[in-house]
Amino acid sequence: MTSLLTNAAAMTALQTLSATNKNMETTQARIATGLKVGSAADNAAYWSIATTMRSDNKALSTVKDALGLGAAKLDVAYTGLNSAIEVVDEIKTKLVAAREPGVDKAKIQSEITSLQKQLISNAGAATFSGENWLSVDSSAAGYSATKSIVASFTRDAAGSVSVGTIDIDITGTELFDADDQSGILDTTFTTTGGGAVTVSVSDLDITAAGIDNTDIDEMIAAVDGALSSMTTAASDLGAAKKRVDLQNAFVSNMMDAIGRGVGQLVDADMNEESTKLQALQVQQQLGIQALSIANQSSQNILSLFR
Repeated sequence: MTSLLTNAAAMTALQTLSATNKNMETTQARIATGLKVGSAADNAAYWSIATTMRSDNKALSTVKDALGLGAAKLDVAYTGLNSAIEVVDEIKTKLVAAREPGVDKAKIQSEITSLQKQLISNAGAATFSGENWLSVDSSAAGYSATKSIVASFTRDAAGSVSVGTIDIDITGTELFDADDQSGILDTTFTTTGGGAVTVSVSDLDITAAGIDNTDIDEMIAAVDGALSSMTTAASDLGAAKKRVDLQNAFVSNMMDAIGRGVGQLVDADMNEESTKLQALQVQQQLGIQALSIANQSSQNILSLFR
């Protein structure tokens, strides 16, 4: 039936054209943004997962920065400790030279004193971001012998989040402690020779009254013990630095994996979308022509009354 009031063909063509235009808008939006899920309206489940994982990736980026900061602190402490080992080794050499009969112990002590000052200077300078792991004051407010480096951010199956740390005990790396002189270089010992002096590696004096070879031998043994402790401390710092480096690499890989996972959920396939766009453009042109043809049927009714 041909009706003047109702053009069924035009209505169908219009609905088809509207659907095509809507699909084209969706495809164009995906091409413009690169996302097939750009909002919760596109896919609520995928959008929620992607938003959460993007937030977690930002947290992991901060963790990566924290690991970099921790690695820098370890580097500074290790560098200072390694330098101190060289100086203490030189002190031991001077003490051995002092055992030689007839040497000028005053001159040797002058060199030792200079080296001791260098030790104090090196330990005090090994500071990064306000922290010094070699020269400390255990009585200071907020002091802690355990240094924590933020190392991970995790989310469990229930959605609860937690922050993991790498803890480093600096008790074994402390060269000087201003509070109780319990560091490797300021811990005192008492010789049993003629001098019977109470000294530490950082203030021993071979020109003190009554110092004999027994005292010097015990000083050499004390310095050698300090070298052993410092070597162990440097090894511990090196192991901690290796762990931080490994964790840093792991966090970087984890961020990449999360990024790829999110991309699988929400990224648009540009090859597919470009193909869709071309097809929709053809459908749109055909829809416009179909609507135009359907509208012409009303004009044809006029010819019946001529």
